[in-house]
Amino acid sequence: MEDMNKYYEIMGLPAASSKDEVEKRYDLLLKRERERQKTEQRLGQYLTATEQMEHAEAAAQFAEITNAFNRILDYENQVYAEKFNEQEYGKYRKLSTTAQKFDHFWRYYKVHTISAILAVVLIVYGVIAFIDKQEEKRYLASLPPVDVSVTFLGNFATKDNDSNYVPINEAFLSLSSNWQRFDADIVYVPPDEMSQVAYLQRALVVVASEFEDVYVMDEFMLQWFGGQGGLVDLETIPNLKPLLKEENSKKFATEEDPTMRTYAIKMDPKLMMEKFPILGRDFYIGVRVNAERKDNAFLLLEQLLKLNEKR
Repeated sequence: MEDMNKYYEIMGLPAASSKDEVEKRYDLLLKRERERQKTEQRLGQYLTATEQMEHAEAAAQFAEITNAFNRILDYENQVYAEKFNEQEYGKYRKLSTTAQKFDHFWRYYKVHTISAILAVVLIVYGVIAFIDKQEEKRYLASLPPVDVSVTFLGNFATKDNDSNYVPINEAFLSLSSNWQRFDADIVYVPPDEMSQVAYLQRALVVVASEFEDVYVMDEFMLQWFGGQGGLVDLETIPNLKPLLKEENSKKFATEEDPTMRTYAIKMDPKLMMEKFPILGRDFYIGVRVNAERKDNAFLLLEQLLKLNEKR
């Protein structure tokens, strides 16, 4: 019975819940799993490494739930069969064995048919998901290459509080007629110190695994990331140096270089929120040292600095 209690616990049910309660609970969890899978397909490439891990863990957890569901049903059927044998099969006397085999066959067939149907549904769904993923890959392959990738690190959110970054990408594209495609992302880190630990772990994974060209940071994330030597010294960039002023230059020393140098530009928050559909308190922008598209990244900063001057 100890093992059965474990299966009820996996399904989030009290021990020895009724079969009807178990089936209703599994139907609810199955609906949630389908919604999660739809969300995973819809977001696709916009999922961070941590979010992909979370989806994988959720899929593994649902596999455990399905296993627990089947074990509980098997146990319920076994208990029912034993009671039924005691109460019903005795009246058949010599034919009791035949009657029992027939009844057991039907129960076996019924339970495994349901399991088979669920398996077929999952297989079909998996095939559909695979086809959709391939279609998405073909679609992304048909798009022009990314000109600049930008990640917002810190207390930022879209104005419509949606995960759709298309409006942000379009706003960046408007800065240059030569650009065709931007790739924006937001890695949210709250200002509340009590809530920051888990979000900082996710930010660390993103920074370590996804090599973006440009980072837009709030004050906290600039201090957290800037001093690690991951940003370009903007004073060494000929096109940017004349545009760097005292009021828009964010200078600090790094672990490798104690000299105060400009590693980020400070943008007017009102200007940024007017120009881009993004909400934030402060905006510091820097270029990653090993950015893949540095020239375009510097051009983006040049355009933003010119906007700052007009402000």
